Amino acid sequence: MMRTTLLLFLAGFSWLAHAQTTYVDSRGNTHRCGPFELSVLETDTLFADWYAENYTTFAMWEGATDWKAALEGMEVDVYLGTWCGDSKRWVPQFVALWDALGLDRDQLHFVALYNGTDQYKQGPNGEEKGLNIHRVPTFIFKEAGEEVARIVESPANDLVTDVAQIALGVPSQPNYRGATYTQNMLAHYSQQEIYDNYREHVNAVYRLVKGTRELNTLGYVYLRAGEVEKALMTFEMNTYFYPYDPNVFDSYGEALALAERNEEAAAQYEKVLALDPENTNAQEQLAKLR
Repeated sequence: MMRTTLLLFLAGFSWLAHAQTTYVDSRGNTHRCGPFELSVLETDTLFADWYAENYTTFAMWEGATDWKAALEGMEVDVYLGTWCGDSKRWVPQFVALWDALGLDRDQLHFVALYNGTDQYKQGPNGEEKGLNIHRVPTFIFKEAGEEVARIVESPANDLVTDVAQIALGVPSQPNYRGATYTQNMLAHYSQQEIYDNYREHVNAVYRLVKGTRELNTLGYVYLRAGEVEKALMTFEMNTYFYPYDPNVFDSYGEALALAERNEEAAAQYEKVLALDPENTNAQEQLAKLR
């Protein structure tokens, strides 16, 4: 009887531990969340197939790799989504490169972030806070605990070149420089300071941003993290850059409505309908606001 009770307890404890580190998204798919060991991707049937497939597709180049010695003193924090196509591709390939260089896997640390609207690209315990994570995967290279470089979503060149440049101390600029500038701007300046030099900041972002999705994604990262004012400024800039895209006004309208600035939100949804008269979401949101 005691043995049976112990087994039931252990089984229940195992289930609880699994439940605390996984979640089911709106589509009914189970994903990882929070810090985890690499062995999870290698052995868990939820992830092992795509991990193995992409690990084996990595091909190491034939050139010199004497630069790898500089990586021996680095740690790499890897933020990913087990729901994310780029994470599924690049995380296994990054591990394959790390292995090919003969580096210690203990230098790698993995954190899975949520998808979904409530905790979009957030960790269960705020593991991403203060790190300017807006795309996954994000690889943060650190020496003595300080960030020295990062790779955002995908390599700027190719994976080996990007890692070699980091080892040599001349990293490429990571992808999404417009979003990165915006994050730094919002982190270091007050809203009033930004508006006092608005043209300068907007022009700087405009020169760097590439496409509507760059700031739109960042805006939703802020919005789901409860940083509504930062979200509003991000969405507002996006409407300046892409005034013929109804989606940028839709996103700005959503954020304004959450901030209870209903008249301004309605004005944004009217702009959506001016560009896309059949947009049912804008019609529904206007009806709610009025």
